[in-house]
Amino acid sequence: MRSMTLEQLRTASEAGGVSGVTLKGQGGAFLVQIATRNGSGAVLAKARSSEPRRFGNPATALNVLRDVGITVGQFDASEWNPAEREPVERSGDNRAQALRKAHEAAAYNEWLAAEIQEAIDDPRPSIPHDEVMLRMDARIARHKAAGAKRA
Repeated sequence: MRSMTLEQLRTASEAGGVSGVTLKGQGGAFLVQIATRNGSGAVLAKARSSEPRRFGNPATALNVLRDVGITVGQFDASEWNPAEREPVERSGDNRAQALRKAHEAAAYNEWLAAEIQEAIDDPRPSIPHDEVMLRMDARIARHKAAGAKRA
């Protein structure tokens, strides 16, 4: 059986190429089977693959079909088993998590920009790294010499 995306189904339906649809239970989900006027059948597929689009809730499938313009069809729950229903990943949870991370990143960027600006605006003179290291080496040498005199 062929697959058909939602847009392909919409186009075929508007052109009069769909003779009927069946909302068919299979395991714990429902599939949309499409009968076309030329006698070939298809199943509603996900947008970017030929994998069948599975609906855990038949009302969701009916809403999708209604939005396409298909308001009459058949229903077959003979192979539907609600005990096999797969856990549904909530896209809202993923979106909330992504937004939280985006806000954290924005806050960090603000903090970092403020730190950089503060360093740029600092009125104290800038000392080159090599000069700082020379001063530190001299200070360490003085402390070692002072420690050796005490011993």
